[in-house]
Amino acid sequence: MRSRTPDRLCAEAVDLAREAAAEAAYPQPLGSYLGAVAEGDRLVTHLFASEDPGYPGWRWSVTVARAARARYVTVDEVALTPGPDALLAPEWVPWSERLRPGDLGPGDLLPTEPDDARLAPGFLAEAPEAEAAERGGITDVLNEVGLGRRRVLSWFGTEDAADRWAEGWGAETPMAQAAPASCVSCGFLVPMAGALRQAFGVCANEYSPADGHVVSLSYGCGGHSEAAVMPEPQPPAPPVIDHMGADPL
Repeated sequence: MRSRTPDRLCAEAVDLAREAAAEAAYPQPLGSYLGAVAEGDRLVTHLFASEDPGYPGWRWSVTVARAARARYVTVDEVALTPGPDALLAPEWVPWSERLRPGDLGPGDLLPTEPDDARLAPGFLAEAPEAEAAERGGITDVLNEVGLGRRRVLSWFGTEDAADRWAEGWGAETPMAQAAPASCVSCGFLVPMAGALRQAFGVCANEYSPADGHVVSLSYGCGGHSEAAVMPEPQPPAPPVIDHMGADPL
């Protein structure tokens, strides 16, 4: 109950509220009476448990009211409302934000917004067709150094990728904490090109959990190329010859 004292006639109209709730809940049965809440002057909401299997923890709320100096109580509203332990739908997410990493499948196309903060304008050079066709033309040179794209990774996009990679394959992971050495000294590390080469590389050890992944140079695992030395093969023991017994013929 709220601190506000409920109207006596409205609080006593439990049977009226039950009939309204049962009619709204049909064909599902109506649950037990849960109490009443004073909503205002001569305005009380009666609560009944819902027995609908699709709405566990929900309750039927029936609001009753009466006019000033009136002796009769009427039903104002009937609604199915969630209780403290009700099963609720997850928070609504806009369609444009529902895509998650790994959702893109074969044949899917993911448009990129024109003002995507992860990208910045690139540099394009319009060269004559004959020159572009020649080996070593200006287009080939620009493509070689990464300048032949309309958009390139922005500083924000670079930092975002670095944080994401370091979270999964960085120095703070349990694997790196237990590793005998870091990737910066591993022979299986393939260097990267671009601005991130000073902090990341690609693992090429097929037995490592990071094989084929971009890893931080401070990451490490038990598959480090210099982590352990293969044991030297032991020479076989000399044969044992029995000089005391006789061999059966």
